[in-house]
Amino acid sequence: MTIFRPALTIDSIYNLNVADLKRRGINAVFSDLDNTLLAWNIEESVEAMDELNERLLAGGITLVVISNNNHARIQKVLAPYGIKFVARAKKPLPGGINKALRQFGFRREQTLMVGDQLLTDMIAGNLALTKTVLVKPLVETDAWNTSINRFFEKFIFFFLNMKRKITFKEYLN
Repeated sequence: MTIFRPALTIDSIYNLNVADLKRRGINAVFSDLDNTLLAWNIEESVEAMDELNERLLAGGITLVVISNNNHARIQKVLAPYGIKFVARAKKPLPGGINKALRQFGFRREQTLMVGDQLLTDMIAGNLALTKTVLVKPLVETDAWNTSINRFFEKFIFFFLNMKRKITFKEYLN
């Protein structure tokens, strides 16, 4: 069950603190797109995503989106902000994360994989040997394919919580 377990949990990716990330030796934040950075059903970018990216960049930390979405969808959302990304990452397989590590020259021990799903983001991050951070989904609804994952996640949460309860904190520190 450890493959599903996040190393850390926070309420939202927007609560990441640059100073705390630097203390942890983090220089790259890999993030899922839908329901982590943006609500899944909104195509337009939001100011909060841009502000997060600027805050991370000012602290010497690069934001990279690792998404199972297609290239056109991700590029449409991220292009105005110059945020790097890997499309069609095929999470839960670690290939998309490993590709980003190679392509952008990051070391896995200095990288966080942040996402809202155990069955995709946490498995991929754990298999890629990056630090993983589970966040609460931005909205309560999901695309039909994600709804299937959420159904199975309920059972996984139950078993994970039997050993050590997963609780969300406001900040990593």
